Formats: sequence, C-alpha cells, structure tokens
Amino acid sequence: MSAWTRAADLAGALLLLLGCLQCLLGVLGMLLLPDVLARSHSATKPQTLGLLLIVAGVALRLRNGIDNGTLALVVFFQFLTAPVASHLVARSAYRTRQLVAHDLIRDDLDPQLSPEDEDGGGAPEAGDAPRP
Repeated sequence: MSAWTRAADLAGALLLLLGCLQCLLGVLGMLLLPDVLARSHSATKPQTLGLLLIVAGVALRLRNGIDNGTLALVVFFQFLTAPVASHLVARSAYRTRQLVAHDLIRDDLDPQLSPEDEDGGGAPEAGDAPRP
C-alpha cells in the first residue's frame, strides 16, 4: 500500500467520523431545541452537512468511478429534498398555528394567507388554538 492510499484511507476515516458526529449533533438539536422552526433547522442543516462528510469519506475509501457517481447522486438528491421537506414542515406548522407570532422577526406569509373577507386570518398569536 502506498503512502497516498494510506493518507486517503485515513482522511476517509476522519471524514466518516466527523460526519457521524455532525449527524449526532443534529439529532441532539432535534431533541433539545424548543420550537418547530429550530427543530426543522436542526433536522436539515447538520444532517445535510453530516451526510456530505460521510459521502466524501466513503468516496475516499472506495476510489471507484461508478461508486463515486452513485454517491454524487445521493448528495444531489439530499440537497434537493432536505430544504423542501424543511420548508413544508415549517409552513404546515405556521398554518396550524404551532408558532407564536411575536417570535417571528419577519412574517411574509401573513399577507398571503390572511383572507380579506374573513375574520381570524393572519399570523398566529400567542395562545391561539390550532386551526381545524
């Protein structure tokens, strides 16, 4: 085994370890953070970075073109689907009034979702019950 192969194996193992730790931090954030938006952030950002580190580590260990192409597809679809899933979770939490309005710095959905001819539209307030 050459020195370059050993260095690539060591770097791959280190990236695998860092990726696993990053995913663990994301899971801890999902368990410990207080509200839906913070948990949604913790579910996507660290998990995506952790997966990227794990895939880079696996790619350094495999060193095969076909396998690395498959890993690139995994990263592409993760980057494509994770932000969309996080956005849908946050938007559904907003629509079911699981958020407190004064916690939001900027509310772009209030004008879009509040009907002008109905009462009770707009941003959720503290203590509001969820919409049916």
